[in-house]
Order: sequence, then C-alpha cells, then structure tokens
Amino acid sequence: MFLISLPGGGEWLLILLIVLLLFGGKKIPELMRGLGRGIREFRSAKDAMEEEFRKGMEEADEDLKSEKGTKEEKIEAPKPLPSRSSEPKSS
Repeated sequence: MFLISLPGGGEWLLILLIVLLLFGGKKIPELMRGLGRGIREFRSAKDAMEEEFRKGMEEADEDLKSEKGTKEEKIEAPKPLPSRSSEPKSS
C-alpha cells in the first residue's frame, strides 16, 4: 500500500501558489523555458538512442539471416540409421 499518492487538484493549486510566491512572476517564464529546453534535449537524446538501437537490431537480424543462409548450404541431410529388424539375431 502506498502512503504517498499523486497530488489532486487543490494540492496543485497550492503548489503553484507557493512557486509563484518563491520565484515571482518575472522569474517563472525563464524557469519554464529552461524546463522546456531540458525536456526537448531529453526527447532528442531518447529518439537518437532509439534510432541507434533499431539500427543495431536490424544489422543483427541481417547478420543472422546471412549466417543462416550459409549454414543451410553446408548442412547435408542426415543419413538414415539401419533398422534393427534386418540384423541377424544371435543366440
């Protein structure tokens, strides 16, 4: 059971009021711009990382496909084992 939950509507208003009192009306737009830049940089880094991961997975898939194709060419069908019923019984 969680003792801490997300703030509700009234709690958000209280938090915004405290932020307004602490930083003032002129400083808040600068803080929000900085926050926006940080979020934008994080998102672009995340997208770059996802793209790099996707390319790596595609290269690995291509490598596996090319290795599988060469292995299939080298593998021969197994020879059937002789049946035991054709062997002479020794008593």
